[in-house]
Amino acid sequence: MGNSRALVLFSGGQDSTTALAWALDRFDAVETVGFDYGQRHRIEMECRETIRAKLPGLSSRYAERLGPDHVVDLKALGAISETALTRETEIAFAETGLPTTFVPGRNLIFLTFAAALAYRRDLKHIVLGVCETDYSGYPDCRDDTIKAMQVALGLGLDRRLVLHAPLMWRDKAQTFALARAIGGKPLLDLVIEDSHSCYLGDRTTRHGWGYGCGHCPACDLRSKGFAAYLAAPDDSGLIP
Repeated sequence: MGNSRALVLFSGGQDSTTALAWALDRFDAVETVGFDYGQRHRIEMECRETIRAKLPGLSSRYAERLGPDHVVDLKALGAISETALTRETEIAFAETGLPTTFVPGRNLIFLTFAAALAYRRDLKHIVLGVCETDYSGYPDCRDDTIKAMQVALGLGLDRRLVLHAPLMWRDKAQTFALARAIGGKPLLDLVIEDSHSCYLGDRTTRHGWGYGCGHCPACDLRSKGFAAYLAAPDDSGLIP
């Protein structure tokens, strides 16, 4: 793969952890970037550090390929976002039909900053864990959005960038299965134990699928996905 170096948008959640493992399986060098935007579930920033520290112990290939981490301060995004992910407000559906956890422009901004960083670090590939199959209806997670951003970023930077979304057409069950297919039980256990997806940032209760409040939309999705994964055939997470 030409210029086999990648930048992964890594939040510390289930999806981005699996996407990071996917990238480490494919590219010779992988860097990560995280965004601190004043998120309600900021505990994920600590989970990022834990996961990055443990990954090299799972595989010599991970140890060789995992490169620097970058954290970008985007608290201005949280300051202008009156959402349930940046404020202590109810998680529900707004009049627009979108959940109140939708942070307008979040992934567009993330990708713009990631592309600027990739440009400076001479990284051709950008990997992110967005998904249109099993998600909360966020428009900036859709395949069309990612494809449009690839075109816009390439034109704006006058450099060929390739955006990869390996989970785009996978539901949560298939994402659990993909982690197992990539790194076996050790990687799956890492995803369950150390990644964080709960919108409320709750890590006081350990469920079979990981830590979380157990009732927010993110926990509900992860819980149902894990149950479906356990009931699925072993080849449901085959790597494309």
